[in-house]
Amino acid sequence: MNPRLPAEWEIQDGVLMAWPHEGTDWAYILDDVRTVFVEIICQITRFERLLLTAPHADSAADYLKTAGVDLSRVTICELPNNDTWARDFGPITVIFNDRPVLLDFAFNGWGLKFPANHDNLISKRLKQSGALLPNLNTIGLVMEGGSIESDGLGTIMTTAECLLSPNRNPQLDKSEIERALASLLGAKRVHWLSNGRLAGDDTDSHIDTLARICPDNTILYQACDNPVDEHYEPLKLMENELKTFRSPDGSPYRLIPLPWPVARFDEQAHRLPATYANFSIINRAVLVPTYRDSKNDRVAEERIGQAFPGREIIGIDCLPLLEQHGSLHCVTMQLPQGVLP
Repeated sequence: MNPRLPAEWEIQDGVLMAWPHEGTDWAYILDDVRTVFVEIICQITRFERLLLTAPHADSAADYLKTAGVDLSRVTICELPNNDTWARDFGPITVIFNDRPVLLDFAFNGWGLKFPANHDNLISKRLKQSGALLPNLNTIGLVMEGGSIESDGLGTIMTTAECLLSPNRNPQLDKSEIERALASLLGAKRVHWLSNGRLAGDDTDSHIDTLARICPDNTILYQACDNPVDEHYEPLKLMENELKTFRSPDGSPYRLIPLPWPVARFDEQAHRLPATYANFSIINRAVLVPTYRDSKNDRVAEERIGQAFPGREIIGIDCLPLLEQHGSLHCVTMQLPQGVLP
C-alpha cells in the first residue's frame, strides 16, 4: 500500500509551534511577535491542542498563563530552537496502512541561508520525549512543509524554484524528485509552478505563500491587480499556469484569487512578503493573516470563506511576522489525528 499525505483540512489532533525567544531573530521586536503568537495559540486551543517547543518551558508557560491561554490545551517541550518556522522543520505526517507515520525530512535553513542545527533536530527530539506517538522515519531528502500542498488524494502542488533548488537536493533532477514524492508522500500527480514569487521571501517561493489547494477542487491563489507592481507579471503568469492544472477527476480547478495587500517595507526600505495565501487550516476554522489593511483584509477573509464554507474564518494581525519574512502558516504545522498522545 502506498502512503497518503493528508489534506490540511482533515481532522487534526493539534498544531506544532516554536516559541520566539531572545536567542531568535525576533529579539528586537519580541513583545510584538509574542502578541501575535499568543493570539494564534488562543485561537488554535479553542478547537484543538497545541504542542509548543521552547528553550525554557517554565518561562513560556508563565508568559502564556499571564496572557490568558488555557494551558490545559498546551503541551510545552523544553527544546532549543534556532527560529520559529515550525511549518518547515516540523514532521510531515503521512498515512500508511491506515496509521500515521512521521517523516523527518532534512532541514537546512532554506537552502543553507540560515542556521538550522537545532531546528533540524526538533522532530527527532519531540519523538524521543514522547510528545509524538507514531513511528518517525528520518529522510535524507531536504524538504520543508511550506513547499508542498496536498489534496489528500495523491495530488501534490509545489514550485520548481524551491524543490529544484541546487542548495537543497543538487544530486536529484525533476523526475527523481517526482519519484521521491511518489514513494514518500504517495504522489500520483505533481503540479509544478514555474512562475510566482514574492519580494523579500527567503524560501525560494514556497507554495504556501502563493497558491493553496482547498476542498472540492478549489485553489486559492495570491493575485496582483496593480500593473505597475513588480509582482504583477510573475503572478499573472502563475495564474495562467493554474488554469492549465487539472483536478483528479480531470476537470479544471475552481480558482479564487486573493486580493493584493498594501505593500509593506522594513526599516531599510526592503519589501516584505505580505500574502493572504499563508492561511492556516485547523479543525472547524481557518486562521487568516491580516496586515492592518482593512479593505483587503476583509476581502481576503470573505474569499477564503468561499473555499471553506461552514468553517469559522478568523483574522489574525500578522504584520509583525513579516519582519522576518514569514506569516501565519509558516509558524504552524498541523498534527493529524493519531499523532499526539
